[in-house]
Amino acid sequence: MRRLSGDDFENAVPALGALLADTVGGGASLGFRAPFTPADAAAWWRGQAAAVRSGALVVWTASDVDHADTGTGRALGTVCLAFNSWANGAHRADVVKLMVHRDARGQGLGRALLATAEAFAAESGITLLMLDTESDSPADHMYAAAGWTRYGVVPAYAADPDGVPRDCTFFYKPLENRAVAVAMAYTPGKTLEIVDGPTAGTRRAPGPQYPRADGASAQGGGAEVRA
Repeated sequence: MRRLSGDDFENAVPALGALLADTVGGGASLGFRAPFTPADAAAWWRGQAAAVRSGALVVWTASDVDHADTGTGRALGTVCLAFNSWANGAHRADVVKLMVHRDARGQGLGRALLATAEAFAAESGITLLMLDTESDSPADHMYAAAGWTRYGVVPAYAADPDGVPRDCTFFYKPLENRAVAVAMAYTPGKTLEIVDGPTAGTRRAPGPQYPRADGASAQGGGAEVRA
C-alpha cells in the first residue's frame, strides 16, 4: 500500500482510471453515470492533481506487488482523504473514493485502506472523519463494522451508474489525536506490498496483522469484510 506523492499520482492516473471505471462498471455509486470509460475516469483523476500536490487531497493505492514501487501497476484499491478548507472545520476530513477492484474483493483490502486513512488522519491532528455511501451496500456494512456511526439516511440521494436513485447513508467517526492501529486483513497466502508507514514490507501471512506500538505484530483471527 502506497501514499502517492504528486509525481507518483500523475504516473498512477491510468491505473487509477482503470480501477475507477471497473468500480463504476460494477454498479458503485461514486458520482458518475454509464457509459463511463477508463479514459473518462483517468480524466477525472487528472483533475485532482493540484489538490494532491497541495496536500488538500491524500491518495493511497494498493497495487500489484511487482509494480507497487512505481505506482504504475494495476491498482487493486484506493482511498482518499480530503481535508476541510474552512477555518472552523480544520479538525475534520472526509474519506472519499474508497474502492476495491472486483478481482480483489473479499480479502480485507477495503478495511485495510480505510484503517490506513484513519491512521494518517489521526497522526495529522484530525479529530473527526466523515463519509457517505450507498445504503445497504457492502461498503455501508463495512463502515458500521469498523466503528463508524450512522447519523442519517437520505432517500434517493444520488443515482447509480444506470440512473436509478439510491438512498445514501452518512457516517462519522471521532478520532483520538494519536495513531490508529492499521489492521491488515487479507487472504491466507496472499502477498501484499506495504511501502508506507510502520508496517512497510512484503509479507505472506495467514491472516490479519495488527501492528503494535512496539513495532511487533500480533496475529488476528482472519475475519474478512468485503468492500
